[in-house]
Amino acid sequence: MAEKLKIISLGGLNEIGKNITVLEYGNDIIVVDCGLGFPEDDMYGIDLVIPDVTYLEQNQSKIRGIFLTHGHEDHIGSLPYVLRQIKAPVHATRLTMGLVKLKLEEHGLLSKVKLRTHEAGETVKAGCFQVEFIHVNHSIADAVAFAIRTPAGTVVMTGDFKIDPTPTEGGMIDLARFGELGKEGVLALLCESTNVERQGYTVSERTVAKSFERLFKDCQERIIVTTFASNAHRLQAILTVAHKCGRKVAVTGRSMENILKVSTELGYIKMPPNTLVDLNAVKSLPKNKVVIVSTGSQGENMSALYRMAFTGHKQIEIQAGDRIIISASAIPGNEKSVSKVIDELYRKGAEVVYGSLEGLHASGHACQEELKIMHALVNPKFFIPIHGEQRHLKMHAKLAQEMGMNPKNIVITDVGRVVEITPRSCKLTGTVPAGKVLVDGIGVGDVGSVVMRDRKHLAQDGMIVVVTNLSAEDGSIITGPDIITRGFVYVKESENLMDELRQVATRALERCQDGGITDWSSIKASIKGDLSSFLYKKTKRNPMILPVITEL
Repeated sequence: MAEKLKIISLGGLNEIGKNITVLEYGNDIIVVDCGLGFPEDDMYGIDLVIPDVTYLEQNQSKIRGIFLTHGHEDHIGSLPYVLRQIKAPVHATRLTMGLVKLKLEEHGLLSKVKLRTHEAGETVKAGCFQVEFIHVNHSIADAVAFAIRTPAGTVVMTGDFKIDPTPTEGGMIDLARFGELGKEGVLALLCESTNVERQGYTVSERTVAKSFERLFKDCQERIIVTTFASNAHRLQAILTVAHKCGRKVAVTGRSMENILKVSTELGYIKMPPNTLVDLNAVKSLPKNKVVIVSTGSQGENMSALYRMAFTGHKQIEIQAGDRIIISASAIPGNEKSVSKVIDELYRKGAEVVYGSLEGLHASGHACQEELKIMHALVNPKFFIPIHGEQRHLKMHAKLAQEMGMNPKNIVITDVGRVVEITPRSCKLTGTVPAGKVLVDGIGVGDVGSVVMRDRKHLAQDGMIVVVTNLSAEDGSIITGPDIITRGFVYVKESENLMDELRQVATRALERCQDGGITDWSSIKASIKGDLSSFLYKKTKRNPMILPVITEL
């Protein structure tokens, strides 16, 4: 029986971010992208979310390489964590690899991983797979799609893309190559779905540069621009327009500084002469000669713009009259954070310019008409929508049907589901281990569902600690019980309640003593049960209760 091509998404479906896809045929596996996700509101204390790669660990001997479409965090951010668990060479274009090197260096892994840099147009052999790099337009330079030749047929994975006829750098997406692949015959298309809800076409990056020019020319005050750090084209536009208007540029925010450094070194950003200055030099320059480029377009806590807004930035204070330009749209879920920062900037007397109507942001993702062009050119036998939540995947499937595709040839899958493809069929067959691994500080995966439940409980209702000392001889109460609360009530204004809690705890202890109960776990359970019942009746709240018993 002939082998079947397996396609397994370990992330990036029914969620935002964490993109990682496995292609398996016989004894060979390749991995496309290795991204991270950002914590949801109820993931208290969690820094990052990475994919569960148990399946790759189980099949380590089969892995022939990791191939990266572009350098955004949701496509490369998990690499340092995953490469601790599996060994595989990493293949990427120049800018993507430059960002990967920075990341691996931070984690002390740079010397331990084989890195292979490629250009669009190259084809790489990895086991039974041949992976062709195809140039696409996106909101970061050096983005590519992949045409992956397998023994079962050719699979096209678009990565993140848009069709920009007037890109600022790098040339237009290689539509001709997608057309050639379509004529040769494509078994399956895996196409991103981010902007499938939007009609028409995505605006060109060139329109953003024109908006900068308009906003810079008529301003006599200091200008602060925030955008996605990874968008080298956007940074280039800011630098070019600033130079044209006789303004110096300073940069603040670690990720922005890193991207600027890597992009300049690799030639993706051409720095105008005498334009870049140190942040400390800004204070000595006239207001109409300054542009500050900052991180914080998503309202992230502790980003440079957030710190400026809330007077926490060591070098820059927002002044009345400052023109703040937010050159980005809020990622779903970040709207509140962005609004909070904008409100604070207004309170400080700044002028804030934001929103798509100002022409300040161009998405990096294809809208409906661009997706239709991709489907028409590639003309695949089977279609698997990727990179989106459930509504995006369903809408993309509908769009494919409207383009004439047989609904039986469209498969909507999920994280951990196995799609098996032959020249004649494409179907869901089984599951593999998959899900979310939570990163908290330096801890990876040590925060599970139980810990998250406790954190949620603490965040919602607070905590009560009951401390008492018992006699080792007869179990009688020597001192206590003392009540300590955190996040439950303000003790000084709730002394009567504290007294009642002590009485309830004392009665529970005495009942245990009278009943001859000496087992600490039973005593703790009795205290906890009585206090919990009392508090719910009294306050309709359910704080975490931690009895602490010591024997003297």
